[in-house]
Amino acid sequence: MQRAVRKYLQALETGDADKAAALFTGDGWVQSPFLGRLPVRAYIAKVSAASSSTALTVHDVLVSAEGHMRAVAYYLYDWRLKDGSKISFECADVFNFDPDSGHIASVVLVYDTHLVRDVVKSKYP
Repeated sequence: MQRAVRKYLQALETGDADKAAALFTGDGWVQSPFLGRLPVRAYIAKVSAASSSTALTVHDVLVSAEGHMRAVAYYLYDWRLKDGSKISFECADVFNFDPDSGHIASVVLVYDTHLVRDVVKSKYP
């Protein structure tokens, strides 16, 4: 699970929707505070279209010790939007895995939107 989470974060950082989608179940999705629930390819494409550059600094990837197929990625998101705006914020994304395939089924993004709301507003195409 840790390897899949790190590969997903690398795909997010580079805007590679196909690489990200390959890690997910066929109906895998991402839940974003700004974009709502989207299929993984659509989510990566939307973020990539709004971005001029992205750098993710992964602090840790924690895996459930209670038998759940779940992991949490804690990282710093340094983001430059197409209009030149820069934002940095901490994230703790929750990854749920499909127990049969071992692929990611869903990701729920968790971060304080108050810190980025004024910069992001409606800058997604």
